[in-house]
Amino acid sequence: MNRAALLAIVSVATSGLILTGCKGTATSAPSTSASPAISTTPPRPPEFNPAHVPEPGDVPVPDPAPDNRPLILCFGDSLTAGYGTDPGQSYPDQLQPLLDAKGYHYRVVNSGVSGNTTKDGLERIDRVLTRLATHPGSIVVVEFGGNDGLRGLPLEQTKANLAQMIEQFQHAGATVALAGITLPPDYGKDYIAQLVAIYPALAKQYHVPLLPFLLQDVYGVPGDMQEDQTHATAKGNKQVALNVEKLVRPLLKK
Repeated sequence: MNRAALLAIVSVATSGLILTGCKGTATSAPSTSASPAISTTPPRPPEFNPAHVPEPGDVPVPDPAPDNRPLILCFGDSLTAGYGTDPGQSYPDQLQPLLDAKGYHYRVVNSGVSGNTTKDGLERIDRVLTRLATHPGSIVVVEFGGNDGLRGLPLEQTKANLAQMIEQFQHAGATVALAGITLPPDYGKDYIAQLVAIYPALAKQYHVPLLPFLLQDVYGVPGDMQEDQTHATAKGNKQVALNVEKLVRPLLKK
């Protein structure tokens, strides 16, 4: 191969390398940094940061004035508790506004528990006595015996339990009023007569006022009794409250 031919081959090869390099350089252009974005969100105002935020305990809150009124404590079973009626519709609830309207400064307390027998009442009497200890001059309306009768319990024990209740309340300095109850006719004439006789006998023995039948002017009155014919409706409890107000009225002081 002569010199001229060799130079021609070298020239062609060199041109190919230069073209290839230019092509590669063109596809890898140097990157440039993006310009910072301009925010359209307005600047946040400075946060409220007081030197001291008072805690709830920092400001003294005066204690509520104690309610030192004597109580009328209604101690009984479901007839007192207001079974089957809405809250606020028991007879003790409806007794309070009657007393308020007449200017008697007593606080009525509902201490009725549905299903209680006289034995159950006697078992929880200590809690009631503790409450009465801080309210001198209180009155207790005792209403038990219906569940004893409905369960056919020995009525001698019913009478003994009621007697213990009255004695313990009187010993604690409370004034006692007694509310009696009866049973449906299908419990037998003799058994019913024995139950009903308990209340006047105890009232006489312990010198306490007596309401012979808590549901007086309620039982048998349309709309005053629930379907079970045992418990008063809200309407019936208004009459029961009137019955009890009449019972305790001679014991009240203004």
